[in-house]
Amino acid sequence: MTRKDRALAMLVTGLLLVPCAAHASYQSSSDTGVTALDYIENNRRAERENRLTEEQKQLLADAEAMKEHLRHPLDTAAPAPVAFEGDDLAYDERTGDFTAKGDVHILQMDAHRFQGADVSGNLQRQEITIPGKAHILQMTPNMARITLDGYRTNYNYATHTGTMADAAGKIDHYYITGKRFEFYPDHYVAYDGTATKCGAKKPDYHWSAEKMTIYPHDKIVLEKMKFWIKSTVLYQRDHYVADLNPQNKHQDLPTLGYDADDGVSVEYGIKKPLAKHVDLNLNLRVVQHGGWRSNYEARWTNRKMSAAVVYGHYEDGDSKWIRRQPSFLWSYGDHIAGSPFYYSLGYEYGRWYQKGIHSNHTSYDLGIGHDPIKMGTYTLYLHTGYNLTKESYDGSKVQGLTFDGVLTKDFDARWAAYVGYHYSKKNARNSLFDYETDDFSKKLEGGFSYRLDDRNRFVVGTRYNLDAGKWDDIDYYWYHDMHCSELVLRYRSKRNTWGIRFEFTPW
Repeated sequence: MTRKDRALAMLVTGLLLVPCAAHASYQSSSDTGVTALDYIENNRRAERENRLTEEQKQLLADAEAMKEHLRHPLDTAAPAPVAFEGDDLAYDERTGDFTAKGDVHILQMDAHRFQGADVSGNLQRQEITIPGKAHILQMTPNMARITLDGYRTNYNYATHTGTMADAAGKIDHYYITGKRFEFYPDHYVAYDGTATKCGAKKPDYHWSAEKMTIYPHDKIVLEKMKFWIKSTVLYQRDHYVADLNPQNKHQDLPTLGYDADDGVSVEYGIKKPLAKHVDLNLNLRVVQHGGWRSNYEARWTNRKMSAAVVYGHYEDGDSKWIRRQPSFLWSYGDHIAGSPFYYSLGYEYGRWYQKGIHSNHTSYDLGIGHDPIKMGTYTLYLHTGYNLTKESYDGSKVQGLTFDGVLTKDFDARWAAYVGYHYSKKNARNSLFDYETDDFSKKLEGGFSYRLDDRNRFVVGTRYNLDAGKWDDIDYYWYHDMHCSELVLRYRSKRNTWGIRFEFTPW
């Protein structure tokens, strides 16, 4: 990710406090600015992922209608009221026991639905028992979205606790199976189960574990875990924690690629918590024309500050490499007095290596920006800053202003476009290293995205050298969705080179 792309990421998210290792939920590989389209594409993917099914919409409508027909004022301290429908209902007012047969529907006003053919329970203890096949649907506010089918279900709708056997379905965005489920108000436990975000009948990838503890929007704790690609175990752990935070940028899935510079490449990222606020990030990569090109990072992050020690190879969007041996990075950022303006501070000191040159590299960054400015379907991103870079190899020092302005337009579900102007005093002509550094100071970028259908998207990205008055890059992309994975083809017309990337798509 180039300096300009990091600036855009700050503009998109408000503040970017973890440089170098951070990526968008979906991140293009480019130096023509098409990362400006990633924000739009990620929003569209999030909308598709969060879209309600017809069944979920109906549950919310039925729960709302139930509120309108209450005979007594609602007691907010008591469990939500329950309504029963069935072909044959029997109720004992003395004990609270009930039975229901036929097509039984149990609706709780907090947006729970239970369905089964033979249901019994006790209204006083607020218990439900479904010995045969059961269907559970949950859309309760501040709780996980649940759609599960299973057997031998016991549930207490007052305490939101219960069990289910041989279950399969979905908890939030994960497809889950388990020989036994346990329900709790703030988490769920599955034994001898599987989890994946791939909705295929035979998932391209999944976890299996003897025990999975699911904390919605937080994490999954897996005991005796195996990670599968199709029918092959890629790795296994006795104890593994998978981060469910939507802001988490790491994917525990491999990426395969090819381009003229690197040849065939295989990349795989691992994130391992070391202590509170401290993670070890292993970004493992092997390339045909360079061998082992991995990097390793121990990173501390707490609120608005981040610090890291990093070591290894790093590549920018123009296939330029450097090796940190190692480096220390620090960053801090915050909004200014609660306004939409924010500032960011960055520092790096370390040993850099490129093309036979070793240098103690020092960099200071100060940035000031504005939160994204929405104007209908247009969004404007503005950021300016000051950079100072020093090198011990030749005693050089480059300092000066930077500016990034990008305008995007989300036309409709098919079309999106961007245009941007970028300036940096620092360039490859006055710098010792060309990593994340353009050959010129002033440039225009622009392009568009067109979605042909649900599986195919085409993108054009361009870069114009304002210093020399000529086109520097015109790149063409084809994104082909293969349900749980994606194939990305990139052709760089000004260089007559092409590249291909295959990656799993956990959304």
